[in-house]
Amino acid sequence: MNPDIQLYNNAQASTDQEICNLLATTICNSELMEAENKIWHGHPVWFLDGNPIVGYSKQKAGIRLMFWSGADFEEEGLHIKGEKFKDASIFYNQISEINTSDVKRWIKKSIAIQWDYKNIVKRKGVLERLK
Repeated sequence: MNPDIQLYNNAQASTDQEICNLLATTICNSELMEAENKIWHGHPVWFLDGNPIVGYSKQKAGIRLMFWSGADFEEEGLHIKGEKFKDASIFYNQISEINTSDVKRWIKKSIAIQWDYKNIVKRKGVLERLK
């Protein structure tokens, strides 16, 4: 894991820090263990071929775990925020709320189902499906 991600996690309040550490460990020990990971737009994000796949951030509602292409996962546990993009997310406020089996399943889907966010600016906001 990128040391900057650990610094991000360590900067969180105690409960949020536990959540962030569990999410980071689950993501790093999944099929994304070789993926590029860094702080991007202020929070931890994992990339495949320069395309953002999964990340988490501290928000008012809790720690938000977001999958950039999650709207197409057809998963009840993930909530679709808008219609323009294909992201979906879930919020956690306690470590006990995290079902790592769900997170691992969503990570597998994030590899199989991808929209091209890497080139969204070049395409003037238009998303194209990669996988």
